Amino acid sequence: MVAHDPSRRLATVTVPAPDLRPRPFLRHAEGQARGFWARGDRWLAHSGVTVELTADPVRDEDRFATIAAAARDVARHALLPSGAARAPRVQFFGGFSFRADHRAGGVWSDFPNGVFHLPAVELEGDGSGDAWLRVRALVPGDSGDEAFQHLRTRAEALRAELASRADFAAPTEHVRGRATATERVTWEAAVETSLAAIRAGTISKAVLARTMDVELEGRVDPVDVVSRLWEVNRGSHVFLFEPASGSAIVGAAPETVATLRDGVFHATAVAGSIRRGDSPREQAELAARLLASDKDRAEQRIALDDMIARLETVAHQIRSDPQPHVLTLARIQHLETEIRASVPAGVGVLDLVRLLHPTAAVCGLPRDSAMAFLEREEPFERGWYAGPVGWFDAEGNGVFAPALRTGVATGSGWRLFAGAGIVEGSVPALEWEETGIKFEPMLDALRGAGADLEPVAVSDAEMVGQDE
Repeated sequence: MVAHDPSRRLATVTVPAPDLRPRPFLRHAEGQARGFWARGDRWLAHSGVTVELTADPVRDEDRFATIAAAARDVARHALLPSGAARAPRVQFFGGFSFRADHRAGGVWSDFPNGVFHLPAVELEGDGSGDAWLRVRALVPGDSGDEAFQHLRTRAEALRAELASRADFAAPTEHVRGRATATERVTWEAAVETSLAAIRAGTISKAVLARTMDVELEGRVDPVDVVSRLWEVNRGSHVFLFEPASGSAIVGAAPETVATLRDGVFHATAVAGSIRRGDSPREQAELAARLLASDKDRAEQRIALDDMIARLETVAHQIRSDPQPHVLTLARIQHLETEIRASVPAGVGVLDLVRLLHPTAAVCGLPRDSAMAFLEREEPFERGWYAGPVGWFDAEGNGVFAPALRTGVATGSGWRLFAGAGIVEGSVPALEWEETGIKFEPMLDALRGAGADLEPVAVSDAEMVGQDE
């Protein structure tokens, strides 16, 4: 579960790096494991692996507890420099599959049930222009200050090398490609099946997704894809996680499953959708229509009530907005409600993720019935799609979002996912249009990274499954 030798201890050095930016840093790390996490102007990029934490669907009964315990063990062995009262914060980056019984395979070959990296190098910054470069390593347990001096020398050399490349950007090489989507008749039939299950009382909501396969004549760099996503989706949680070279998940989630900082919990219940519109006036008109939609408000209320009911088992002072507001993103608008709560000491963010995942916004209700329904109806492997991705530290703080508006890359191919919540009153044709809008962030990002895509072709080879 932990690639960690207890005879060695963790040492970390941080140096200021205001002249460094994430894209050149990540390009420099090509061929290594790497990742990128951003919301608005705050971002963190990482490369290499000092420690890897994994969970096994057979051996580990509770994958969240397994990962959390392993992280605490690593952090306990941190080496402190002379005069320091405590070691720097240790953050682990990665995620979990949607289903607990997931096994790596197919397009998800490098994505097990759960995996997190403690990076060898991190670069963190914000809109102010400040940035910090962290370098870490496992060193012999009896190492003294010479270990920190060695790491500092390494950090300063890397900073100088990256600074010399900061303005370098290879010209985008355009590659031709073709995207093949789920057949519309098949999709709408799956929606009708969901509605029949809702009318029969088996479920009250199902979140169905469809896939789109993009085959390219050459490779596009996931770093260029996530850079484009971040550029045009500043209101979303944008992420890249590449656990092995050439296998990457990229996405832009509009919501969080759980954020925890010093005992204060925050999340967003997001559901209901409408397009953004082409002008400020049209945007406002569509937002008003979304707020007035009984169907969309009912769908959003389902997601909110389920999250609050689950939180009530561990949290206190739970507060939520009295009414939803409209979250406006680059191409789509949603109904959103903020949730805040206080969490007792000893409850970490992974405990909350275990409790809340999968939310009604990415699965349906009742949870077990919806999961069983999706397992029967989906012909494709969901893998990490709609699973919780993000970061946490050994103290239990962290941020997790569902892996939505997502694509997974394997070599030159990409599989994209998008979906919609099906409730009483859903209209199959409108749900098809909604999922089409939700493919656009990844399609736009691929085009921005150099993919010249032909008009989307339609295939009847696959059916449907989920998102929000």
